[in-house]
Amino acid sequence: MDACELLKRYAAGERNFNKVELIHADLISAELNGIHLSRADLDWTNLSGAKLVEADLSGAELVNSNLINIDLSKANLSGANLSRSDLSWANLSGANLIRTDLCQSNLRGANLSRANLSRVDLSGANLTGLNFSEVNLSGANVTGANLSGANLNRADLSGTNLRGADFSQAKLVGTNLSGANQVGAVLTGADLNGADLSRSNLTGAHLQGLVLSGVILRGANLRGANMRAVDIVDANLSRADLIGANLSRVNLSGGNLSWATLSRANLSRAELGGINLNRATLHGGNLSTVDLRGVSLIGADLSEANMSGTNLSRADLSGANLSSANLRGVNLSEADLGGAIMPDGRRRD
Repeated sequence: MDACELLKRYAAGERNFNKVELIHADLISAELNGIHLSRADLDWTNLSGAKLVEADLSGAELVNSNLINIDLSKANLSGANLSRSDLSWANLSGANLIRTDLCQSNLRGANLSRANLSRVDLSGANLTGLNFSEVNLSGANVTGANLSGANLNRADLSGTNLRGADFSQAKLVGTNLSGANQVGAVLTGADLNGADLSRSNLTGAHLQGLVLSGVILRGANLRGANMRAVDIVDANLSRADLIGANLSRVNLSGGNLSWATLSRANLSRAELGGINLNRATLHGGNLSTVDLRGVSLIGADLSEANMSGTNLSRADLSGANLSSANLRGVNLSEADLGGAIMPDGRRRD
């Protein structure tokens, strides 16, 4: 079948074209609303400007196709292969894109409002500036994709693979990123206010200079992450893994880091007023010149930590481990050291 025959039969009222082969077909601006093209082979097809509202393209092959300005609103594209296709300015609002392959596709300017993108493959795709607000992307593969400037406010990215993705200047307010893999992701300048990053993997992520007010990082893996000068007031980082993280000049005031692992982390000149560090592991960490006045460090592991010039006045260090810690110039006035292990290995009464 060729494009002319398909258009003729569609005009006559036929809608079922499942499994049809139309490779390299020219269907520019074709009106094909409600057409059934399930498992059809449409590789290299030109459908630019075409209208396929509520069409069934489930399992279809559209590799390397021209889909610029196409209208696929409310269409079923589940399991379809659109890899390396150009979907610039396409209308995909309300479309079913579950398990769709959009690897290396161009979605610049596309409308994805209310679309279901769970388990979709967007690896390496150009998603610059797109609106993904409240979109379901749970379990999707977005590795290496460019999401710079994209709007992902309140979207569901739980369990998503975001390894190496670029989120610079993206909007992620209230976004669900729980359990997501963000190893090496770039989040410079992104807005993550109120986002849920619990149990997410942010190993080596670039977070410097971000405002993370009210963000949930409970149980997150932030090993080696660059969080220099991050504003993370009132954040929940309990049981988070921050081994070797750069937290210099970070503002963690009022945050919860109880049971967090901060071994070898750099916290120099960080703002930690009112923080909860109970049972936290700070072995070998750099806490020099940090203001910890009145902070709770009950049972914390500060062994071999550099605390030179730190202010620990009125801090609660009961049961803390300070063995081999550097306390040169530390202010311990009115601090509670009951049961603490001091740098010489002796336990305080």
